[in-house]
Amino acid sequence: MKKIIYLDNAATTRTAPEVVDAMLPYFTEFYGNASTVYELGANSKKAMNEARGTIADILGAQENEIYFTAGGSESDNWALKATAEAYRSKGNHIITSKIEHHAILHTCEYLEKNGFEVTYVDVDENGKIKLSELKKAIRPTTILISVMYANNEIGTIQPIKEIGEIAHENGILFHTDAVQAFGQIPINVDECHIDMLSASGHKLNGPKGIGFLYIRKGVKIRSFIHGGAQERKRRAGTENIPGIVGLGVAARRAADTMQERTAKESQLRDYLIDRVLREVPYTRLNGDRYDRLPNNVNFSFQFIEGESLLIMLDMEGICGSSGSACTSGSLDPSHVLLAIGLPHEIAHGSLRLTLGEETTKEDIDFVIETIKKIVERLRSMSPLYEDFVKKQARK
Repeated sequence: MKKIIYLDNAATTRTAPEVVDAMLPYFTEFYGNASTVYELGANSKKAMNEARGTIADILGAQENEIYFTAGGSESDNWALKATAEAYRSKGNHIITSKIEHHAILHTCEYLEKNGFEVTYVDVDENGKIKLSELKKAIRPTTILISVMYANNEIGTIQPIKEIGEIAHENGILFHTDAVQAFGQIPINVDECHIDMLSASGHKLNGPKGIGFLYIRKGVKIRSFIHGGAQERKRRAGTENIPGIVGLGVAARRAADTMQERTAKESQLRDYLIDRVLREVPYTRLNGDRYDRLPNNVNFSFQFIEGESLLIMLDMEGICGSSGSACTSGSLDPSHVLLAIGLPHEIAHGSLRLTLGEETTKEDIDFVIETIKKIVERLRSMSPLYEDFVKKQARK
């Protein structure tokens, strides 16, 4: 069987064996409903609260500020829609960035159709939000600022503490989509003045279909899903105890291994970046060169189509991406790459590689050599590249 080199960890991660082991008893042995009063249900409730406490401890939050959801998209929707509803009497204006995940952008579009006004702040060429524009965008009617902690496509880490301070000084709620950041970089909600934070289990070697929303005590947002009294009457529905247990174990595992794991990933990331930029001409690195997620690399190769590159990489056993997994199949270039100023033709030639804890230097060496061969082959079939070479020769 052909070896698979998996470099799409921003899309999803392999569930860690110890996470699976921790989850299994809650399918068959401790299967009680956490809302019941008998011991079988109490065991489930205890496990759920332990996971809640673990996550709160990692974030520097209180246990009763963590609410379990089905994942990052639900958490983002809840934060924006419920805030809009709860604070509508104060104002109808929301600020976000142009490079947010579609769970934020499409929710903002929905809110715009329902009477809310949204300002989409520009980012610079490295994908960092322009703080001067953010300050200028604030109005008396601004009720929420939502800016992602780190971008899922280009890996750029935002100045979250500064954004939180701006929001706090102006009496505005601050939400951050930390789906890519939680488990990869240290986060403290108090230090960064974060009022709400979204995260997802399957991005940190946990299970799919589980996430959480941190809601700071005192933030007056209502239920997103109505029904029973679960999650302190804020998120109805029988709790996914196996998923919650898995998320708790994955979060603790990520926090405990973060320093060593991310140091290794950063070293391999930089090695990959340096070699590709040096050995593959007409290549651009997208995102901040240093202030980026430890495992994220995003290149644009001129004169090729990213989809063709992905298909040929897959034939060699290499799993990568041209951007967000949520936009796979779209013919439009990445909104993130367009926002940082790339023209359409270069944005179409993008490749995102996101490393994991199992990635080795041997894997990276093989990937680099394979990219070099594929890019050379694709360019040899490109009329645009042929014309470019002829023009360069005449200079």
